[in-house]
Amino acid sequence: MNHFSRHDNLPMSLYRAEQSQELDRIAMEEFEIPGFTLMRRAGKALFQVLLGNYPDVEKITVFCGTGNNGGDGYVVATLARQKGIDVEIVQVGQVSRMKKDASQARQLALSDGIAIVDFDSSLAVERGVIVDAILGTGVTGEVRDDPLLAIDCINHAGLPVIAADIPSGICADTGKVLHKAVYAEHTVSFICVKQGLLTGAAPDYTGSVYFSNLALPEGVFEFVSPSSQRLDFKVLKATLPTRQRSAHKGLFGHVMVTGGDSGMAGAAAMASQAATRVGAGLVSCATRPEHISAIISRCPEIMAHGVISGQEIEPLLQRATVVVVGPGLGRGPWGEQLLQQVCKLDVPMVIDADALNIIADGRVVKEPYRDNWVLTPHPGEAARLLNCSTADIQQDRFGAVHELQRRYGGAVILKGAGTLVADPDNETPGLCCYGNPGMASGGMGDVLSGVLAGLLAQGLSVAEASRLGVCLHARAADLAALDGERGMVATDLLPHLRELLK
Repeated sequence: MNHFSRHDNLPMSLYRAEQSQELDRIAMEEFEIPGFTLMRRAGKALFQVLLGNYPDVEKITVFCGTGNNGGDGYVVATLARQKGIDVEIVQVGQVSRMKKDASQARQLALSDGIAIVDFDSSLAVERGVIVDAILGTGVTGEVRDDPLLAIDCINHAGLPVIAADIPSGICADTGKVLHKAVYAEHTVSFICVKQGLLTGAAPDYTGSVYFSNLALPEGVFEFVSPSSQRLDFKVLKATLPTRQRSAHKGLFGHVMVTGGDSGMAGAAAMASQAATRVGAGLVSCATRPEHISAIISRCPEIMAHGVISGQEIEPLLQRATVVVVGPGLGRGPWGEQLLQQVCKLDVPMVIDADALNIIADGRVVKEPYRDNWVLTPHPGEAARLLNCSTADIQQDRFGAVHELQRRYGGAVILKGAGTLVADPDNETPGLCCYGNPGMASGGMGDVLSGVLAGLLAQGLSVAEASRLGVCLHARAADLAALDGERGMVATDLLPHLRELLK
């Protein structure tokens, strides 16, 4: 029976395009499933999603390329005709270049009397639903010529679009846009979920992601190891140990948040509050003296200390079992001194914001590699750490997070849509599918830093804390967004952190 799921219930294993092609080959050659059978199953799965979302559709226009992706589109058209729906096929590319199975699907469509027109830049689609079956997952170079013009035609139509396997113009491995891409309301991924669908620019183009394994036997997947994994909050939450009735605060660590230069007290305050809300036993904050009263009045449980130099923070750090450094730290002498003192410690730590920028400068921390820290860069900070551009990071987020972890050690969290986690305990990176655009506001990263530190304080490894912390933070944002994404602020997440850890 067809395995069918949608966005929040996708398989945990994610794959690159070449791995998907290998699974396809294994199914056909090792398990003797004809390629045309797989194509028919793919077309049927896509048609089911189309009808499920648009049950009263009056017309379907299918844009078909010359590869197997186009063949899937021909199958959809045939099924639509059999259902009595008005359907038209737009052929993009030369028919002579079509592969065997796709040609067979085309012949069936022709035998059913379906109208097929060659794509022309003057074409206008004015009603119904569009099926994008132009380019598949094997495309890596920039989209050009007729496929590029066809993508423009689809996007300018202003009609609902369902993409076969992947929106045309999206790289299946990285999620980057190959010059231009189709904006789809729904995407149906076949055989396996391609990792690029869920990160980078791709979420802007995929809409809701559905999946069908085309009823492949489980044995097919034993031959190919996934390239990355979706993170599951419920599974990761189980790594937090149950508290005994005799528990006391000394068992759950002492987090020291270091930061909050002049004018940036809020960053240190939010990180400190987040650490308390996920269960740290004690939380201290080393910040500018003028910020003490504001922090204590906001959260009296935080032990706030005023420091004006690295020398003053040294005795305070001796009490900490986990340190956060970076929120509101600034890049001046004060911040540099504090970071220098922090990096003398051997306790687990979370490195965020300006601490990352200071490390990238290469002056204060001479050998920035350790096993027990978590680095939390956004793409701009990641670019400074790797001495490249932000665009370079976003072009291949998987490659970037792998290189960051290799170069700096510990666990690395590359923030953004489809946040990635690379750590020493897992061969493949983890991908967080939770979260929403409401998180695009100041302070969200500070809350994440506090969450991570609070989890580390309770005994989780850097790998466990990173994976759970990212999901907990994003799930809290999803709950906060129930009151609206626009206008959501970082402190809206705080009550939901506690709720999610019940």
